[in-house]
Amino acid sequence: MTKGIFVKFKLKIYPRMSLRFMSLASGSSGNCYYLGNNEYGLLIDAGIGIRTIKKTLKENSIAFEKIIGLLITHDHADHIKSAGCLGEKYGIPVYTTSDILAGMNRSYCMSEKIYSAGRIIHKEVEFALCDFVITAFEVPHDGSDNVGYFVRYGNHNFAFATDLGHITERVARYLCQANYLVIEANYDEEMLQQGSYPYYLKKRIFNDHGHMSNAATAEFLANNINEHLRYIFLCHLSRENNHPELAYKTVEYSLYQQGIRVGKDVQLIALKRNHASEYYEFE
Repeated sequence: MTKGIFVKFKLKIYPRMSLRFMSLASGSSGNCYYLGNNEYGLLIDAGIGIRTIKKTLKENSIAFEKIIGLLITHDHADHIKSAGCLGEKYGIPVYTTSDILAGMNRSYCMSEKIYSAGRIIHKEVEFALCDFVITAFEVPHDGSDNVGYFVRYGNHNFAFATDLGHITERVARYLCQANYLVIEANYDEEMLQQGSYPYYLKKRIFNDHGHMSNAATAEFLANNINEHLRYIFLCHLSRENNHPELAYKTVEYSLYQQGIRVGKDVQLIALKRNHASEYYEFE
């Protein structure tokens, strides 16, 4: 009788790759967000100084050389300040639409223009960066072109909608799929009306292609929240026309009226304007 031959295989166990998120800055003075895992990550917008970006990443043990891409939402100064430097000097691919890229290269605030680092993407055509599957979607704003991003990572769905005047059906379709949502709550209506901004600027902000108020964001969330949504991050708060506590309370109350309890049913965070947020890790 022939003896059986047994071959021993050593099972290689890979570490679980959790999803990680941090806001480096979120406001009219500059915007930049990090989304990554244990090994690599993405930046969404780069409207703050390159030294601040590198310093903040280092303080949170995020290797700068492991940034595999930069996603740009639109060509306004507070979103693109360091994009050229990140792309051309450090070789990080910069993903955005052709119209946004052209607008960036026309902008006075981006001293280093993007040539070799530019990667053209198309709205609602998904593309992959390692394990991240990304879809850009159109948002109503007044840049040369404007997009939000929907990012799938395993079972995690992350949506970014910063700088938009109102939420269209198309935008809502992506936001309602999110487990983690970064959404604009730029201003309090009364503060803006009574504030010192000139009329033309107030009109621009109130416009359907301007910015979202606390009340508008709160109404959308209250009417569209579902059991899949775990975290809401309120972003792009105005320094002159809003307060983090006011934005938080406005949304919290609207959710409460729908029977949604912040802290139990969903987590709510108002992101800081000029400082990094906590470093969140999602299993």
